[in-house]
Amino acid sequence: MDVSLVIRQRLTELGLEQKDLAAAAEVTESYISQLLARKKAPPSPGRTDIYEKIGRALKLPSGELSRLAALQREEESRKKATDPPRPLFSECRELILRKCDPGRQREVRRIFETAPFGELERLVTQKLLDVAQGVAKEELQSEEWLRLMAQLSDRSYEQVRVSILDFLDTDVFNISLESCVSFLEPIVDSWDIDLRTFGMKVVPNRRLTAGSLKRFEFAEQEPAQPDAMEPGLEQFLKDASLSGDATKEEIAFLKALHLRGKRPSPIYYYRELQNLRDPLHFPSAGQPGEST
Repeated sequence: MDVSLVIRQRLTELGLEQKDLAAAAEVTESYISQLLARKKAPPSPGRTDIYEKIGRALKLPSGELSRLAALQREEESRKKATDPPRPLFSECRELILRKCDPGRQREVRRIFETAPFGELERLVTQKLLDVAQGVAKEELQSEEWLRLMAQLSDRSYEQVRVSILDFLDTDVFNISLESCVSFLEPIVDSWDIDLRTFGMKVVPNRRLTAGSLKRFEFAEQEPAQPDAMEPGLEQFLKDASLSGDATKEEIAFLKALHLRGKRPSPIYYYRELQNLRDPLHFPSAGQPGEST
């Protein structure tokens, strides 16, 4: 049983129409119609802002629609796993290239065209999506921001809100031309990339967000190696006569000691512990004139 079927059944049982549900969820009737006809994928399970409103209107238990959406999306993801990725619309690519730093545009275009929807094009598009989606998520509850977006795109408030719900659920493999034109165009002002390190800079439109320039860095990292305990320290800790009264802080200090090329004995760690505790090694602060 999927989300669309559950909603249709509850509308029939409660004697409600699509327009009633659209008003309750603050979306357009067209959005509800497409959702019920399965022409539009259900919002992601995390979209509690719309699922809770629909659930209340349909008198369903809280979280029920989100749970069904999660199961439905999991099943659809399994079916799509073997499908080859679809290339971007040419209009989306041109929009992205137009916002690229002028000094980098020609080289990036050459790479995009040599390897259509290759690693670089996917990386750039996804990072621009991340920035635009972050802005949209932050402003989703701002009526003023939604009306400004509606004004910039010559659409109604309800149309913009519905578009955002779709936009927040998309990724680089499923982005639509509408999402590119409606959100990447106004939200992203410009971007640049270092083709040697793949570090990116994205400048958002200051009129639509208070956020500043976004940086994404990609650097090769050596795998973290677990710290092996020195054999002498391990023996010291096992010998209660040497370490029985050592505190956690003192043991942490001893573990941090590293002597390149040497393997200290248990007695070494015992003497270090005594040195750490000896007040003669740590003169009291605030008594510069005090003699010993």
